Amino acid sequence: MTIDIATVSLPDGEHIPKLGQGTWEMGEQPARRAAEIAAIRAGVELGMTLIDTAEMYGDGATESLLGEALGGLRERVFLVSKVYPHNASRRGVQTACEKSLKRLKTDHLDLYLLHWRGSVPLEETVAGFEALQQAGKIRHWGVSNFDTDDMEELMTVPGGDACATNQILYNVARRGPEYDLLPWLAGHDMPAMAYSPVDHARLPKRSALDNIADARGVSVFQVALAWVLQQPGVFAIPKAGRVEHVRDNQRALELRLDADECAAIDAYFKPPRNKRPLEML
Repeated sequence: MTIDIATVSLPDGEHIPKLGQGTWEMGEQPARRAAEIAAIRAGVELGMTLIDTAEMYGDGATESLLGEALGGLRERVFLVSKVYPHNASRRGVQTACEKSLKRLKTDHLDLYLLHWRGSVPLEETVAGFEALQQAGKIRHWGVSNFDTDDMEELMTVPGGDACATNQILYNVARRGPEYDLLPWLAGHDMPAMAYSPVDHARLPKRSALDNIADARGVSVFQVALAWVLQQPGVFAIPKAGRVEHVRDNQRALELRLDADECAAIDAYFKPPRNKRPLEML
């Protein structure tokens, strides 16, 4: 039985888990395959039923891993994948989606994202997404790595206001989106999907996070993840290639940082005072 966890709402009111699973760099090392499959399946059992991937990851190898890992679990999962910008023309996005579906061994995606902004006009990409919806191949569509001006432009495209989410790099060490992008998304009832919520394990060696972790008896990464999960209108997709790591991530949901702890984090990782270009990994 899947554990129920906190959720966020998509613009149409559908609830999805606030904590999901990322898969970047998974499926690329044969020696890790069994552990990665076990981690994904354990995450589903722990309520982390939102799983994010992309055709770019391992040049399709990650989607193939998920196709195997989700055997018997697909109906319990909110499955997300992303299309390359150069495949995002009206026809190209449909071809790319079909290939992803084949690798993932499923007949539909719950959410399909444009991985980042490319040279293809947004009108074409949105039209392709709409055709996929009409064909029952995807349920929702969204974008990734779009800054505020990109989102504003998307809203001028016919059908662009159907965008469900924007997947962005956001964590305690990279708070630029707080200045204008997160408020913009909130104003449009659109949640932000935070990738690399613990900064791809590149957090400072000693910071306010360590003091909180020491006092709480948890890890620095759990504190950093808990901070992201406490942000309104944000859901996170940390990657975990081992079952133990998945369990650690799930426990971050139980960690509620108090006002003093949040103030200490703000003092070290200062909120932005001006516009910063959106960062990407």
